[in-house]
Amino acid sequence: MVRSVWHRSMLAMLGLCAVALVASLHLSTGASTASTSTAPAGTSRAASAVPECTNADLHADYRPRGAGAGHRYGVVRLRNTSDRTCVVQGYGGLSYVGGGDGTQVGAAADREPGRAGRVLLEPGERALSRVDETVAENYPRGACRPAPVDGFRVYVPDSTRSQLVPHATTGCRSTSVHLVSHRPFRG
Repeated sequence: MVRSVWHRSMLAMLGLCAVALVASLHLSTGASTASTSTAPAGTSRAASAVPECTNADLHADYRPRGAGAGHRYGVVRLRNTSDRTCVVQGYGGLSYVGGGDGTQVGAAADREPGRAGRVLLEPGERALSRVDETVAENYPRGACRPAPVDGFRVYVPDSTRSQLVPHATTGCRSTSVHLVSHRPFRG
């Protein structure tokens, strides 16, 4: 008698576990289907018919976001200052500049892996690219050859024209030391 009560309890418990497992699988499958069929914010399937943003359409700036353990983090923002909708996609170009005249200081920024989707920008909207900086003082002076930095040279994706954005720091003249990396622009 004790054994049959125990068996019934175990069977009931196993049944509940099976129902919970099936329900969780169903919910997780439904959630992933919904997220893959929905376009991310700031993007659209119709964006392919919209022209690419040019350097003249956008204003670049930099916003610091934090620091720690010899690194600084921030974002380069591109704001659509035109009166038309346009699209930004992928990586721009980024490097330190100095000397008060826009001369490049050290190596250009490395590109970190990331999804490079199309970002639809209505007038006034922004696209963001995360920027990670390693502090120059982390490197031996002889290997780095420290130099003052006035800011960033920012290239809009698929453009050969650039904008200078203020950001005072210290860089490395040596192009073998890579202090800056960035990700694709996102909405």
